[in-house]
Amino acid sequence: MSDLPRGERRDISPSDHLESLSRLKDEGFNVLVDLTCVDYSAQKKSPRFDVIYRLMKLDPVDGRDLGRVEIHCAVDDAPILRSVRSLWPVADWLEREVWDMFGVRFADRPDIKRLLMYEEFVGHPLRKDYPIAKRQPLIGPQDGDLPGSPSFNILKPTIVGE
Repeated sequence: MSDLPRGERRDISPSDHLESLSRLKDEGFNVLVDLTCVDYSAQKKSPRFDVIYRLMKLDPVDGRDLGRVEIHCAVDDAPILRSVRSLWPVADWLEREVWDMFGVRFADRPDIKRLLMYEEFVGHPLRKDYPIAKRQPLIGPQDGDLPGSPSFNILKPTIVGE
């Protein structure tokens, strides 16, 4: 592992982040390893969020890791970035996760749906200002189990021979 190239960090602006990431893809960074976010509001940092893209240059012939780079894009409290799923299709899922957990919006994804939380969930739970004791709407039938469906809330013993 020690012979792998060390990744470097680069900061880019939100206004040209898609162009910057496109250039990196042209340079051979052909794998989007991760897309995540950090909320710095507890440290009172401005801008509040860092959207982080972790890219890898993967040799298509023998699968060697030829280098990595970590791209940070600082965005404010009402973030809007452009989607990078045209560059890396896996970004579809990763952008949904960032929106779901942090509320970072992507300008060309108006129909984005929750990935980890259920649709009725209110808010974005990894934001530092999310109230930890907040009650969420309950989902499912209000009066218990649906007729004919097993309950996952109560263990029911199975009796052999019945």
